[in-house]
Amino acid sequence: MNPFVLDCSIAAAWLFEDEAAPVTDALLRRLTRDGAFVPGLWRLELGNVLAQAERSKRTDATRIARWIERLEKLPIVVDPETGSRAFREILGLARQERLTTYDAAYLELAIRKGIPLATLDRALARAARRRGVAILPQEERTTS
Repeated sequence: MNPFVLDCSIAAAWLFEDEAAPVTDALLRRLTRDGAFVPGLWRLELGNVLAQAERSKRTDATRIARWIERLEKLPIVVDPETGSRAFREILGLARQERLTTYDAAYLELAIRKGIPLATLDRALARAARRRGVAILPQEERTTS
């Protein structure tokens, strides 16, 4: 098994057709096979993306409900240590790498677990590379 840390940007790409790509589809298949870890804030962050998408009419409540039902069946492990690491490790990493604490939580988890980080966020990917963390997808299709 080759688990990875799953960033919200990847999960959002699975929901929105205009963000989907072969590399994100491959990560979904890998997740199904190998599992993934997420920081404790992941559900809140993803929930915010879904709420904004519904408000802007990008999707609707029925589609979101079906997607969440599928998502909850995936082998995703929520890290129980995110909160206890927020004011020390995560805040320190955010300062050093000039990230939000939200993004630093993903990076801290990948560093602690010694596993790759799946993200489409350019700033987060750059920070991860500086820290020696492998990035998924490996091709350069990233945002912001």
